[in-house]
Amino acid sequence: MTDVRYAEAAPARWPALPLDSWADTLATLHMWAQIVGKTRLSHAPMVNHWWQVALYLTPRGLTTSAMPGGDGVRTFSVDFDFIDHRLDVCSSDGRGASVPLAAQSVSAFYAAYLAALESLGLEARIRPVPVETAVAIPFADDREHASYDPRAAHTWWVILSEAHRVLERFRGRFLGKSSPTHFFWGSFDLAQTRFSGRRAPKHGGGVPNCPDYVMVEAYSHECASVGLWAGSPGMPGPAFYAYAYPEPAGYAARSVRPGGAGYDGAMREMILPYDVVRRAASPDDAILDFAQSAYDAAAELGKWDRAALDRPPHEWP
Repeated sequence: MTDVRYAEAAPARWPALPLDSWADTLATLHMWAQIVGKTRLSHAPMVNHWWQVALYLTPRGLTTSAMPGGDGVRTFSVDFDFIDHRLDVCSSDGRGASVPLAAQSVSAFYAAYLAALESLGLEARIRPVPVETAVAIPFADDREHASYDPRAAHTWWVILSEAHRVLERFRGRFLGKSSPTHFFWGSFDLAQTRFSGRRAPKHGGGVPNCPDYVMVEAYSHECASVGLWAGSPGMPGPAFYAYAYPEPAGYAARSVRPGGAGYDGAMREMILPYDVVRRAASPDDAILDFAQSAYDAAAELGKWDRAALDRPPHEWP
């Protein structure tokens, strides 16, 4: 498989990935991830805040993890492999099928994916339209997004893997309810969320092409989140973010560490550009400083019960 994999010159642990270098691949991969993620939404039982729909980091890419097959007998998983660049469907009866990750339209990928599932006696009972995007072209009709740069996809996975490793350390500092560090295919970001234990005001919804009840469930309780985005037209590369819901008074005025991080009024979130992280003397410490200082702002201003929720600093991992 050496002709397919991107491993002959593996990128550094914190490689550069400017948005303009892979914007078309990002847009296409976002749609592919939504197709796979919607399969998990269909097959996995409900968990609070929609945690059952997320994807998870693996040593090769992203996975749904094991899901019920729908026949009461089998389980199956769907895995993105960003080393050998294929999508693997694995069934607990020992069978499997694959779809190459290569330049192809969303429409072609969707048809090949459905065929792979059908070959194993599985199905994707999904609403075949993307969510959380301003323009929502049905998957079967989307021939606009058709790019795949294996080097860029591999680099994005390397960045996710490093961010996941550090954010899991941050997760260990909290004793209260917290989410896994997981990948949400709707917004195409890595996220980890802490909860105060109190109910939150009903979320107003308003996310493009996403039913309001989705946001109501996601933000049913007070929370503070931190994560990593790939970038957007207003953000020229990946960035770490943090926010609180509901946002407490004074949050926007709080300073966060390290230098280069700050509150973005348009996004209503704390932002730490990835390029600041990758150029830091210790990228791990930069991320941990950002996550901790943003959480401190949310918890202090929101009057969380920190004596009950926080692990003492001398016990931090």
